Amino acid sequence: MGLAGYAVLLVVGFIALIKGADLFVDGSSGLAKNFRVPGVVIGLTIVAMGTSAPELAVSTSAALKGANEIALSNVIGSNIFNLLVVLGICAVIHPMPIDKTIIKRDFPISIGITVLTLIAVGAPFLISGNIAEAKMSDNIGEVSRIYSIILLGMFVSYIAMLIISARKDPQEEDGTEPRPLWQCILLILVGVACIIAGGQFVVNSAKAIAVGFGVSETLIGLTIVALGTSLPELVTSIVASRKGENGLAVGNVVGSNIFNILFILGVSCTIHPIAVNFASLIDMAVLIAVSLMTLIFAGSKNIGRVRGAVMVAVYIADVVFAVLR
Repeated sequence: MGLAGYAVLLVVGFIALIKGADLFVDGSSGLAKNFRVPGVVIGLTIVAMGTSAPELAVSTSAALKGANEIALSNVIGSNIFNLLVVLGICAVIHPMPIDKTIIKRDFPISIGITVLTLIAVGAPFLISGNIAEAKMSDNIGEVSRIYSIILLGMFVSYIAMLIISARKDPQEEDGTEPRPLWQCILLILVGVACIIAGGQFVVNSAKAIAVGFGVSETLIGLTIVALGTSLPELVTSIVASRKGENGLAVGNVVGSNIFNILFILGVSCTIHPIAVNFASLIDMAVLIAVSLMTLIFAGSKNIGRVRGAVMVAVYIADVVFAVLR
């Protein structure tokens, strides 16, 4: 099959991922409504997991096929895209007030686990400090199975914390009937099937395109794959922002980023430990810097249109840097 054929498969894969995530979110939200869960918590859990399902499908598929660079760079690239583009565009459309709980609890958790991962996987390089040798090496560290189990343990603890929080602050009924239980389950099952199939298409075609153009899997994962798998977050958050559901929009982004690091990276590396190159360490450092910038922006009353435009501009600059390096 030629590059044009793989490009078509890539698009088909993205469509399946987006539609599958949409069905998954609808079904999951219907279930959550029956338990009267607050909007912010829904964004941090159900919606975040649903919109991150494409990243899970792509990264686990990549890990099973040994495409480690795509598995890791997809997670990092998606998190950068979520913060800068998803939140940035939502802020441009409508200034976004940020829930204080997210600023005080969830944002620091997201930054903390990213810093911890950078230290854990970059320990050999950080100890040696030999930048020239690190740039030449394809493997300067790894996300091991032991660390991946730690990530999964932290994920379970985080979800438990959110469940306890939701039970303390139940959502008031809005008078509308939730979807029937059978319909919610059907939507979830069909959504998962579309996501798994789409993930296979995306990984296979992305690898073929990378080989055809002679570029690294890291760059493909950081840009094309990350952008494609983050489209559900973008669409969901924009729709939520336009409807004034800012808690859902912001919770979706921050929750997705935490889910990507703790669960997706944890599952992928449990399947197959991921070797980390110098470029991936740089990207993780960029993610930390971007997270801190977003936290500072969110620390004011809201993220306004000007700051949203700045965030999108920073993303464009980061992509240019990734292509040129």
